[in-house]
Amino acid sequence: MEKNYDLAIIGGGPAGYVAAERAGAKGLKVVLFEKKELGGVCLNEGCMPTKTLLYSAKLYDNAKAGNKYGVEANDLSYSFDKMMARKKKVVKKLVGGVGAKMKQFKVEVMNESAFIKGRTQRGIELAFQEGTILASNLLICTGSEAFIPPIPGVEDNDAIMTNREILALKEQPKELVIIGGGVIGMEFASFFNSLGTKVTIVEMMDEILTGMDVEQSAMLRQMYAKKGIVFNLSSRVTKVEGTSVTFERDGQSQTIQGDKVLMSVGRKPVTSGFGLENLGVELHKGGIKVDEKMRTNIPNVYAAGDVTGFSLLAHTASREGEVVVNNLNGGNDQMRYNAIPGVVYTNPELSGVGLTEDAAKAKGIEVKVAQLPMAYAGRFIAENEGGSGMCKVLVGAKCGEVLGVHMIGNPSSEMIYGACMAIENEMTLKEMEQVVFPHPTISEIFRETVFAHSH
Repeated sequence: MEKNYDLAIIGGGPAGYVAAERAGAKGLKVVLFEKKELGGVCLNEGCMPTKTLLYSAKLYDNAKAGNKYGVEANDLSYSFDKMMARKKKVVKKLVGGVGAKMKQFKVEVMNESAFIKGRTQRGIELAFQEGTILASNLLICTGSEAFIPPIPGVEDNDAIMTNREILALKEQPKELVIIGGGVIGMEFASFFNSLGTKVTIVEMMDEILTGMDVEQSAMLRQMYAKKGIVFNLSSRVTKVEGTSVTFERDGQSQTIQGDKVLMSVGRKPVTSGFGLENLGVELHKGGIKVDEKMRTNIPNVYAAGDVTGFSLLAHTASREGEVVVNNLNGGNDQMRYNAIPGVVYTNPELSGVGLTEDAAKAKGIEVKVAQLPMAYAGRFIAENEGGSGMCKVLVGAKCGEVLGVHMIGNPSSEMIYGACMAIENEMTLKEMEQVVFPHPTISEIFRETVFAHSH
């Protein structure tokens, strides 16, 4: 016998489980299909396991630098096995937490695949192992997977890892080659560099971390070059043989060797294997096309998260899932992307939100730029002996509104939300100056930079 639901969700990542939670809280009857583990890539193979490992590496970095602060750490060592074991424990706890929320809000979780059979007058029909269900609304949030470029020698090469395989390593590699200097590549580079692995990065663009503030990306690269990471920029990989990577730069060919090779050149939406073609959903640039309410071209069918191919970030996905649920009962919530933060959890961290100088120039938006070293914040000096950093604020040249904020320095990941709120609420410099920040905190650098611009 078929069951009927108000909302069926395919995919239990941040978009899916947040939407399920919100819909359940509204009293809707919800079913969530997830063939692997709740939490999706973020909780299981991405955000959370990498941040857990990076925190272990940061603690080790801090312990090594203890003598700068009058703390002597004798016979200092680390355990790669224990770091990986703790990562597994943290992931298990977080996945369990999501499961508990699903029970709390009476979401029916199906730990299996769903297949879309089509849309009928009675609703959207989904098939699974034990039968079929009908749903008044469908939310597709099948996420993304690692993009593997068509480089000779890459296909069927067991020596090449993605984020999934590198998080399951049993032994620390002595030498690691990373293809791609984006967020994923830099975070793994940071972790393994802290533990003493020789890391080499091959990046096709002329700077790492495309999309972030170029000046601060260069600062981070220079910091890590001093720590021993070798960067090959403007370099195009031409072939891979086992763990041997050949790339071309300025017409010259060069080959490097590592124990392991990490492929991190981006991700692509998962749009096949679950019957999407049976709905006639329109695609755009490889992802599902949606409007500002996360609606597809098919009535009562929504998409959120990485599957849209637009902003492949967990926090974007969560908000998109909320927008879907808020619009199910005739609401008027809209998704905005002008204040989506980006964070790189290296040591030091790099964070940004809003326009960069390059983006403003490309859009023809006139901006004024103010920037200050992080050392203008007293607490930064107290906690970052010999460390450097920067806060940069972009303001509209005409109205003085905050349009972008970019920071390099710890703990910028915990401070950037203030800039998100300023941009989201279209705050001006004058309004920012009236906000009282706690002292002494590193977050004061935001206000100091604003003040420096005004005077």
